[in-house]
Amino acid sequence: MLAVFKTGGKQYSVKAGQILKVEKLEGKKGDNISFKDVLAVSENTKNTIGSPLV
Repeated sequence: MLAVFKTGGKQYSVKAGQILKVEKLEGKKGDNISFKDVLAVSENTKNTIGSPLV
């Protein structure tokens, strides 16, 4: 699985299970964070691209 999302004025592309360091988020190291501005998702052969969001 691959997802593209937007936070803090930047876009990020991440794979499932990947650890990512982003700026300006509340929380502690190790916390799980959800992002609502998901721009695209790819799973195996299924791709979903938002217009603008998924």
